[in-house]
Amino acid sequence: MYAKEVKEYLESQLQAIRESGLYKDERIIRSPQGARIKVKEGEVLNFCANNYLGLANSPELIAVAKKALDERGHGLSSVRFICGTQDIHKELERKVSEFLGTEDTILYSSCAAANEGLFEVLVGPEDVVISDQLNHATIIDGVRLWGMVHKKKLSSGAVQFPENRVLKHSDMADLEKHLRETQDRRFRLIATDGVFSMDGDVARLQEICDLAEKYNAMVMVDDSHSTGFFGPGGRGTPAYCGVEDRVDIITSTLGKALGGATGGFTSGKKEMIELLRQRSRPYLFSNTLPPAIVATGMKVLDIVSQSSDVRKRLEENTAYFREKIAGLGFDIRPGTHPIVPIMLYDAKKAARMADRLLEEGLYVIAFSYPVVPREQARIRVQISAAHTREDLDFALAKFEQVGRELGAIA
Repeated sequence: MYAKEVKEYLESQLQAIRESGLYKDERIIRSPQGARIKVKEGEVLNFCANNYLGLANSPELIAVAKKALDERGHGLSSVRFICGTQDIHKELERKVSEFLGTEDTILYSSCAAANEGLFEVLVGPEDVVISDQLNHATIIDGVRLWGMVHKKKLSSGAVQFPENRVLKHSDMADLEKHLRETQDRRFRLIATDGVFSMDGDVARLQEICDLAEKYNAMVMVDDSHSTGFFGPGGRGTPAYCGVEDRVDIITSTLGKALGGATGGFTSGKKEMIELLRQRSRPYLFSNTLPPAIVATGMKVLDIVSQSSDVRKRLEENTAYFREKIAGLGFDIRPGTHPIVPIMLYDAKKAARMADRLLEEGLYVIAFSYPVVPREQARIRVQISAAHTREDLDFALAKFEQVGRELGAIA
């Protein structure tokens, strides 16, 4: 029964979130995703989607999706191992493997599902996971699930969990310390984002792989914010860092650059992928990806593989915006990635700036705790190949106007 005390507790929690400036409203979009979108305030310029290649509303992809609906239906009403595997699912898995240079690939409903279904299968209670402290929440949740699944009850009655070591962000000395101290374990798995989603910085994969080889550890990379547009040929951070053949496991998504819809995958050594097909719960107990998503995923891989034009446009847009926004005096995280965090530190100021920018026709979102650490509030701008130079200049002008108004820049 929904007791009065429960209701009062929940309301108090929500009120505390509002008063701290951390409440997250969901703005309603009344149009397809794109560089420009319609909201209740009217048409605005969108600078906060993961639509890196600008393909979320591509007429070409929409046509491919419609064709797949006509030929393969709306959905499979089944998990993969019962009657949910069409030939196009196997074809997409093959295409992803070829694109990334891996041995095999398994599809999931999302990269979140891929991450959550990975660790409990590939590592056990006698192993250790070393995870970067700024990893995506779904990696953290996957590691937590591994711990819960493989916990042991000791004769004393205490519960012993497998050891998850948290690596200081991109600190190679700390990584080596963890590796050196765990050499008695059966397996060590280093887990990291390829690009860290709140800061836009790239994992130091060359050094990570060097240490992994020195201490006989495995390397797992979540490359959701790279696949399809970052690094040589858009093949992500392993290619960017020159370690394509040294990373054991890649998880990523179809829901960002690769069409912007949904779906994810794990790609890597064939034995790992085969075991995931047999034991990974999010794969075994979730409906298979809809045919329209599979078809558009394959089409995007063809587009990215056959031409560099859209990736080049994204690179140019990113470099231009980064240079100009820093020149205005904003504190941004350095780098070359289309994620551009504009640091404001104060949650209320960040929320107010996002609101004012929306009033001025620029759609951005403030990020604050618990999405980022306390006192690290920011507006995360994301550049798209769909943005024109005029779009970028408009955004820069509005950031300058509102930034001066709120005292974020002098």
